[in-house]
Amino acid sequence: MKPILKFLPFVVIAALSVSCAQEEGVDAMKTKLADLKDQANSLNAEIKTLEAEISKQDPDFAKANKKSILITTAAARKGEFTHFVEVTGSVLSKKNVNISAETAGRILEVPVVEGMRVSKGQVLARIDAESIERNIEEMQSQLDLATTIYQKQAKLWDQKIGTEIQYLEAKTRKEGLEKSLAAMKTQLDKALVKAPFNGTVESVDVRIGELVQPGMPMFQFVGESDLFIQADVSESFVGVLSKGDSVEVEFPSINKSIKTRVSAVGGIINPNNRTFKVEVFLPNLVEVKPNMISILKINDYQSKESVIVPAHLILADNKGDYVFVVENGTAQKKYVTRGLTFEDETEIKEGLNGTETIVDKGFREVGDNFSVTVSQL
Repeated sequence: MKPILKFLPFVVIAALSVSCAQEEGVDAMKTKLADLKDQANSLNAEIKTLEAEISKQDPDFAKANKKSILITTAAARKGEFTHFVEVTGSVLSKKNVNISAETAGRILEVPVVEGMRVSKGQVLARIDAESIERNIEEMQSQLDLATTIYQKQAKLWDQKIGTEIQYLEAKTRKEGLEKSLAAMKTQLDKALVKAPFNGTVESVDVRIGELVQPGMPMFQFVGESDLFIQADVSESFVGVLSKGDSVEVEFPSINKSIKTRVSAVGGIINPNNRTFKVEVFLPNLVEVKPNMISILKINDYQSKESVIVPAHLILADNKGDYVFVVENGTAQKKYVTRGLTFEDETEIKEGLNGTETIVDKGFREVGDNFSVTVSQL
């Protein structure tokens, strides 16, 4: 055992020496790798510089050395360009009314609920009118007696019996009671609160047993006819929109669209959101309901002869907007002056004539004078 213990320290020292040598070797390799990478970067930069200088002086070398990029193309077109202002509007009704009580009494019945569609003349609520009914019965009895007296007095007057005053008094009393009875029947009819037209009960503001007075609000009622669309338009369009302008209206909830016109333009700017009101005429459509959301596309610009390109193909740099067009197998940068954009189509005011072939897929990979290959797929 002693010889083994004797040589053990030397074994440990040797292992530690090998380990240190390996660590020093890894560090050295890392250092060498970093130096090689620096040399490669430097060589690549020098190669690119030489290629650029040679290409300027030798066009044949430039064509042979330039890598071709696979692209697809899109054609600029010349035609009619139409721009629309898109705003969100809401369907409203000119028959949006508060229905109030016209007589005093206690609510006996409310046969409708919120959101219920009703027809013209349908009863919305019934008010206790027992006292009016009793008065009508009493008034009817008085009228019956007055009618009998008048008829007898009229017969006597025809026979020249009695005085004219007696006849006129009987006639006046009878006619007065008839008018009073008619007024009471009208008052009784007001105890039945009815729908003034076809529509929807938006809110019910009374309950059974509640005491109401004349003028007290009972229902919020919205008619289904005389609908229109109201929208808030930015003040930047003041003077652009006017009554009679064409409007395309979309109703996302029912997947329907119609063409109509602007029926009114507000003359006041809302200071809170810097907008003004626009009303759009809405024909009677069964599917459209009050408070439905709509999207208005208002035509504010139109040009019969315009150069039009896809909006997403227009790029920009410090000099301005540009597109890449294909000429003789290379991509050429063409600076343009853009106009309005609508639904990914942009009107080009200057820079193109409408016959160009524009780089589509791959337009972000090409550069000015880059060799390109148009895909046939």
